[in-house]
Amino acid sequence: MRVNPVDCRVVRARPSEIDPCYVYQSGFIDARARDEILAWLATLAPLWELRYSTRRPLPAGRQQRELLRPVYWLGNWQFACLGYYEPPRRTHGVAVAAEPFPAVLARLVAQIERRVREGFPPRVVPRRWRLNTCLVNFYGDRTEGDRAVDAARVGEHRDFEPGPVASLSLGERARFQFVRRGAPRGNSPPVRTEWLDDGSLQIFGGPRWKDDLLHRVQRVDDKHGLDLPPAIAGFRTRRVNFTFRYVPDEHVVAFAALPVDAREDVRGYVETLAQRSAFFARALAVERGEDALVAL
Repeated sequence: MRVNPVDCRVVRARPSEIDPCYVYQSGFIDARARDEILAWLATLAPLWELRYSTRRPLPAGRQQRELLRPVYWLGNWQFACLGYYEPPRRTHGVAVAAEPFPAVLARLVAQIERRVREGFPPRVVPRRWRLNTCLVNFYGDRTEGDRAVDAARVGEHRDFEPGPVASLSLGERARFQFVRRGAPRGNSPPVRTEWLDDGSLQIFGGPRWKDDLLHRVQRVDDKHGLDLPPAIAGFRTRRVNFTFRYVPDEHVVAFAALPVDAREDVRGYVETLAQRSAFFARALAVERGEDALVAL
């Protein structure tokens, strides 16, 4: 395939050509940054979210279930029960303001944003684009009774947030694949396979990677017996992935500004987060009209 350097659409290409809308770099995270990230991860208490609200009827034909893995969000939190950000269909009341990036991730994100602005075609980078939301995904084994169940894969999907997407990987390598939309799910042959190594950076954007293709994580190795922080009851983490995306600022709302029903849907999650997070403790205090600073 060849990529048009103007809009990154799919055309025929010579193998030697560089795709201006795709980056993979191993060793992007240096040893110092890695240690800082691991130390910060150890302070987290990820959530096991339910897929649907417990206060409203389930969607027709759906059953309530826990998400496959625990998660954490930075910048803004997209709670599963509110539906994930999906413009133009779903933009309001789903991206809830969350903790800022820790200093080490903020430094790395600044490098990534500069790389995108200098190297990606301008028309695939929205004018106000910046990486202001991050999904922290924990890949590993979930304990069910006396057995370990592999929870280190993600099915075929798209990221709907506008502009390029970046991800950082720590731990065991993951087999990441792009597949064509419309192909039989699960059996579609990959268009591109990338092994995401420990410390690696991946960036993709433009119509080809964001619209024409889906992506998935098919497997995560378990060669080193890793158990990465944070400690999560009933779960052993062998890979952590940080996926950075862009949600327009006007679509990010404070917890207190959520519609009442949505606020009640996620109140329990926010109260749990507030036990360890000064940011979410403050969000609850603001909603209650308390002016005093919150100290944990």
